[in-house]
Amino acid sequence: MERNTGVSLKTTKVSAFENNLDFARGLDAKDPLAQYRDDFLFPRDKNGKACLYLCGNSLGLQPKKAREYVLAELEDWADLGVEGHWMARHPWLPYHEFLTEPMARIVGAKPEEVVVMNTLTVNLHLMMITFYRPTSKRHKIIIEGGAFPSDQYAVDSQVQLHNFAPPESVVEIKPRDGEKTLRTEDILETIAREGNSLALVLLGDVNYLTGQAFDLAKIAEAAHAAGANFGVNLAHGAGNLPLSLHDWNVDFGVWCGYKYLNGMAGTLAGCFIHEKHVTNRKLHRLTGWWGHNKEKRFEMGRQFDPIPTAEGWQLSNPPILPLAVLRASLELFDSASMPALREKSVLLTGYLEFLLDQLPNYVSITTPRNPGERGCQLSLTVKGNPKNLVKTLADRNVICDFREPNIIRVAPTPLYNRFVDVFEFAQILSEHAG
Repeated sequence: MERNTGVSLKTTKVSAFENNLDFARGLDAKDPLAQYRDDFLFPRDKNGKACLYLCGNSLGLQPKKAREYVLAELEDWADLGVEGHWMARHPWLPYHEFLTEPMARIVGAKPEEVVVMNTLTVNLHLMMITFYRPTSKRHKIIIEGGAFPSDQYAVDSQVQLHNFAPPESVVEIKPRDGEKTLRTEDILETIAREGNSLALVLLGDVNYLTGQAFDLAKIAEAAHAAGANFGVNLAHGAGNLPLSLHDWNVDFGVWCGYKYLNGMAGTLAGCFIHEKHVTNRKLHRLTGWWGHNKEKRFEMGRQFDPIPTAEGWQLSNPPILPLAVLRASLELFDSASMPALREKSVLLTGYLEFLLDQLPNYVSITTPRNPGERGCQLSLTVKGNPKNLVKTLADRNVICDFREPNIIRVAPTPLYNRFVDVFEFAQILSEHAG
């Protein structure tokens, strides 16, 4: 995919930011990723004006090629029927494999460690069946206090499945009094303290509410030193932050495909299993036909023979249309590259932070100030009623979101957001602040 790569943002320093429209336009003019914006469809108001979309942390925009790719599969289904499994332009039988390598590049993994399958919480349960194997002495799971509710429900139910009680087996790490985010040293200290009672450490790499990103390499090392497995929910990290799951020695990771990965609501999810585990046939797992040896799958044998990759955890053949949408998005990620996206993201979110700091009596930022401890998202509290502000923003054709108890989440996404978007958002807040 050929691109006009602009000039460069590398010479731009946070200390040189300016609060004016010409400065924002100048950054956009130098942005080597600017043209990727044209690869996406934006919601529009009743007058046809594209909205200011700052909600990629909740649902990514539609890649323009998604429609083309989905229609191609519908046409092949109409023309070929069942033969589409083998004769479609992108044969359905191995279709998920077309996404394996680009997805592996996004999460920093080897292709054999990654599979696109199911949805996020389904994958989390499958991974916990394998990697949460409690004993009478080692049965505890460490999670974030205030983890996404689905994670909490999954953890509680897995603990109960093994006849333990969540109050005794689930350890929630919470911020210190008067603080809103976790300290790495507190996470490491909790892991060390639980020691021999610990079976699993399970964190989101980016907290959905605060936007805080965690040091996965240090946490993995500490979990393994304590004799526990380490798993991560990458729902807010995949496609947002550069990841190195293999090198960090993470045991497993799961993520959805509809936030930063732009795969539409409820689309297929991803799963990472470290290579040290994928060939271990003795690991407990729930099994299904699609995880069986590909060479013998259609022999319909009685004994399960797992594929010696992450695919060995598959249950059923995946739906083709969601895969087609994800393929359209992953092609853009491959073209842009995660390092370049991260470089722009640091500046884009940094510029938003700079502009919001001009409104100190109105806006407060919960997300860590250190760019190494966050991705695209800034979580804000504002003076007054935040729900009313979100409605006011929607009336001004701005889309972001609200999360209880009082957080507005704003996520300038480098594939399709501009520096002008960030400037215009801050201007609207300034007007509302009076």
